[in-house]
Amino acid sequence: MKLTPMIALGAALASASTSLAEEGMWLFSALPKDKIQAAYGFTPDDAWVDHVMKSSVRFNSGGSGSFVSGDGLAITNHHVGLDALQKMSSDTKNFVRDGFYAKTQADEVKCLDLELNVLVSTEDVTARVNAGVPAGATGDEAAKARRNVISGIEGESHDKTGLRSDVVTLYQGGAYHLYRYKRYTDVRLVFAPEQQIAFYGGDPDNFEFPRYDLDICIFRVYENNQPIHPEHYLKWSVDGVKDGDVVFVSGNPGRTERLFTLSQLKFSRDVSLPAILRTYKRRDVAMTAWSARSDENLRRAKHDLFGIRNSRKVLDGQLAGLQTPSFLGAKEEAETALKAKIATLPDGSAGISAFSDMDSAQMTIARIFTRFRVLESMSYPRPNPVAFNSDLFVFARTLLRAGDERPKPNGERMPEYTEAKKDSMQLDLFSEKPIYEDLEIITLTDSLEEMTELLGGDDQTVRAVLAGKSPHERASELVRGTKLRDVAFRHKLYDGGAAAVTAANDPMIELARTVDDEARSLRRTYEAADEIRKQAQAVIGRARFAAEGAGTYPDATFTLRLSYGSVKGYEDDGKEIAPVTTIAGLYQRSDEHHDHEPFDLPDTWVRSKASVKMDTPFNFVSDCDTIGGNSGSPTIDRKGEFVGIIFDGNSYSTSGNFGFNAARSRAVSVHSAGILESLRDVYGVTALSQELVNGHR
Repeated sequence: MKLTPMIALGAALASASTSLAEEGMWLFSALPKDKIQAAYGFTPDDAWVDHVMKSSVRFNSGGSGSFVSGDGLAITNHHVGLDALQKMSSDTKNFVRDGFYAKTQADEVKCLDLELNVLVSTEDVTARVNAGVPAGATGDEAAKARRNVISGIEGESHDKTGLRSDVVTLYQGGAYHLYRYKRYTDVRLVFAPEQQIAFYGGDPDNFEFPRYDLDICIFRVYENNQPIHPEHYLKWSVDGVKDGDVVFVSGNPGRTERLFTLSQLKFSRDVSLPAILRTYKRRDVAMTAWSARSDENLRRAKHDLFGIRNSRKVLDGQLAGLQTPSFLGAKEEAETALKAKIATLPDGSAGISAFSDMDSAQMTIARIFTRFRVLESMSYPRPNPVAFNSDLFVFARTLLRAGDERPKPNGERMPEYTEAKKDSMQLDLFSEKPIYEDLEIITLTDSLEEMTELLGGDDQTVRAVLAGKSPHERASELVRGTKLRDVAFRHKLYDGGAAAVTAANDPMIELARTVDDEARSLRRTYEAADEIRKQAQAVIGRARFAAEGAGTYPDATFTLRLSYGSVKGYEDDGKEIAPVTTIAGLYQRSDEHHDHEPFDLPDTWVRSKASVKMDTPFNFVSDCDTIGGNSGSPTIDRKGEFVGIIFDGNSYSTSGNFGFNAARSRAVSVHSAGILESLRDVYGVTALSQELVNGHR
């Protein structure tokens, strides 16, 4: 894949004066309606905004989706549903490879641990959070105070409403909003195509266009053992969109760093991104080799391997952008100019000092970065330390820390163990997903080997973890010796608290205990430095607002945002790329590659070639501003109808973490008409296609 560095990344500052109309992952509570009206002659009213917000869905497996029928159908990408598909598959029943369709409601298969969140309301609680931090407090003292007030707000909201309640940090600490979600945990599979057509073209076509993918997965949401009937769902557009039409994307972009300072970006360029890439590359090698040994190995590793390779491409693109001198040069010039503006303000000295505070905090994080990443990590959606790439270790650490944290006052606990987060934590801990002993040994061995390389074989912690054995011997001993594969055993330890966890004398839990004191210490240091960063960013944000005015959007936080733009092609190496592909192009691409992998067609598509409507739109691109986490987001027209589903970006979008290239960055969607044609004339699932069109079964 060709990775083109983004030249026009000065937009990373996201200032109102430089933002292009299509740029922005906007809060639903602060949409730039005047810009939308000026660009497209359309202003979303409050009813439109509320309808789209409540029709949108967040998947805890790391993506987005939407309700598309009044009988609880929810659609997302196949690659977002892949985790659920793999967990319900076996060596005799492969939903990933073969696809699935539930002909009747009784045939719908319940997912093991999938949680869907629907945003109900948001509330600005910035003043309350900031008031909870004593004046002059910094570092660990301020971090503890902020955690305490946040957990109090979340707990109070949860108790009052029964809704999942998350306080979300915006503008790197410049604002705090309370998000309330309706949780759904009874989610059942209705339809999935074969992965070969969902990810057609495989790795060579990933982050490229033209594309020909049916990257969809359809579920039905239940409550009290009955399908729900959501008041809000997106009406399906039969015809979809064409070149030039205005479109909107409602989804949950994961993480962006567009408001980062120069020192933060340099840290990403020189330290964090290269380190993370090295981990992904070694895991790619290990998982690829293991997967090649048998079809069953490949099935078991499919989801993890897809995620590793996809992440590698994204991170390669991000690093390429940061390594482009013109980008950081433009960033440095813009930051210098901003400082000059801030210096003229009445209280400008505080803003200037905040940049120095940011630099100091960044140096602290850099000093502990390797050990922190190896032993603790703060990755989403759950900490996944580099040294322990193992579901069984995650269970062990969760049980160990739950035993220690739950007796504490709610405000003094680690955030993931507060009452507001308890339900989601338990859903993960008590999942009945299959744990494959051989795969666990492979992943844990590889991560213990990486730990030894990064910290050194003579490191005291490394010696304690390995206990005189090789990484493979130690991994095998731990995986084979633990009882944590047993869900009932995990329940027993969790219910019994710290005493039961200790009495179990389980080797995986004792491994977690071996590193827990150091891991917690590293986390405290990280959180104290991060608190300084948040306070500095809040000051910088206020100074930026005073110097440049309103009109900015916060960095993405895997919470609901709205992007807007139009169906639009782009230029690549002097060639104009048309914005829409057709089903005919899919068959042509297969013929060009002699139907060889990864351009081979599933048998269902081969058999239906004579009956399918070749001119049906299949995939399309828009200039909406999206990033990872937007996978599965509905693409919506001005009427609020479903016209497509985001599943990828082009190569120019991979640096979108740091800025937006309006000229060439594109979001890739499956066309609503292509989905209907596939369901009707390829898979013959008429009842499902009718439910989408009619809105009811």
